[in-house]
Amino acid sequence: MRLLKNKIAVITGAGCGIGKATAKQFVQHGAKVVIAEFDESNGQQTADQLGDNAVYFHTDVSDEKSVDKLFNFLRSDFNRVDVLVNNAGILADSTLQKLDADQFDAVLSVNLRGSYLCGRAAAEIMREQGSGVILNASSVVARNGNFGQTNYVASKAGVIGITKVWARELGKDGIRVNAVAPGFIQTNMTAGMPEKIIKMMEDKVPLKRWGLPDDVANVYTFLASDDASYINGAVINVDGGVVV
Repeated sequence: MRLLKNKIAVITGAGCGIGKATAKQFVQHGAKVVIAEFDESNGQQTADQLGDNAVYFHTDVSDEKSVDKLFNFLRSDFNRVDVLVNNAGILADSTLQKLDADQFDAVLSVNLRGSYLCGRAAAEIMREQGSGVILNASSVVARNGNFGQTNYVASKAGVIGITKVWARELGKDGIRVNAVAPGFIQTNMTAGMPEKIIKMMEDKVPLKRWGLPDDVANVYTFLASDDASYINGAVINVDGGVVV
């Protein structure tokens, strides 16, 4: 069953990892997807791999003008936006004593400001059409904190906050807003971690394995579909039970 037939979706940070897996699933389920990615090589490669129903658009989600260009493109080429997945995110881990202001600002600029800028632009189009879905990428660490991640945790906690505000504000316009909070997922962000740390983190998960990008993409696909039409303001953990 094609859950997203004829939907127009934009996925930020879709050049690799969870974003790429989500773009692939969306296309498989019948959507036309705009790959909004800062890395031109990864973004174009993903679009090429997904075929005629995917297009790459160079985007810096932290830059207002860049986001405006993205959504002007969506207006002119598709005349609608059915789904926004605010997936773009970065890390710059450091303990508080060593964390400088530039590191703090950089992570919040992409993870939180980027979600705000894209959400605001998408909501404007979705209001006009009377429907839409905004899906935000949070993290399980937003609920419980994590050593050495002051900036990342702050950004992802902020994402939960804006998700709940937008769900209240935009529901009357036919727009649903939800967040997904992944746990330990095998992506480029985690590929360089020492094997000892990987095993230690794996042991904390009741299912005794790391998640895969498709595990998160499955949830995004469901939440973007009409099957989730009464889910609004939710934050769904995809973590193998680690927060338990």
